[in-house]
Amino acid sequence: MKFAKIKNSEKKYEIGKLVCVGRNYAEHAQELGNEIPEFPLVFIKPSSAVIFDGEEIVIPKFSNEVHHEAELLLLIGKKIKNATIEESEEAVIAFGVGLDMTARDVQDQLKKKGHPWTISKCFDTSAVLSDFVSKENYNLIGNEVITLKVNGEIKQNSSIDKMIFNWKEIVKFISHEMTLEEGDIIFTGTPKGVGKVLKDDVIETEITNIGKITNKVKKES
Repeated sequence: MKFAKIKNSEKKYEIGKLVCVGRNYAEHAQELGNEIPEFPLVFIKPSSAVIFDGEEIVIPKFSNEVHHEAELLLLIGKKIKNATIEESEEAVIAFGVGLDMTARDVQDQLKKKGHPWTISKCFDTSAVLSDFVSKENYNLIGNEVITLKVNGEIKQNSSIDKMIFNWKEIVKFISHEMTLEEGDIIFTGTPKGVGKVLKDDVIETEITNIGKITNKVKKES
């Protein structure tokens, strides 16, 4: 059992499902040779994939090319289904910093065969979470910047206003496809600059006014 923690609070929420949005920044879709989506592209990660700030990201034995993807996280605070924009905004109670680690070589191989690419996204340590900032303490302006550094070198750097679908639209869309429940976490997509990580790399991921996480990479033995 794993919990999402709220900064400066005793509150914590048992983590449910992790709902992730792909290709939500046009330049990221383009860098991977993908079309710009007409609606949010959604996939799921299990809670077993979760680790937190300071814990090690493990490259699994079955992959030789794991990529970093820095993302804004949304923590859902109540059950919603078929929500309006207003209900979607209200359902999000906190914001966080996240890393969606992707076994890109495995993903590419499975996509070419027309197979589901779940395994490329769901391996242990593939979902890194910060503590969350309550919306009561900080609400998004829209120009917050996501920055990711590998060994001190900036790899990703983008304002969240470059999202194709904003965070409220994402929550609304997902709620029409599946029920969202307290403790669910939404990954809102990554900007351009994703790339391969290596053993002993140190990844620093930060979003303006939200938080920062630092994680070292190791290879599964």
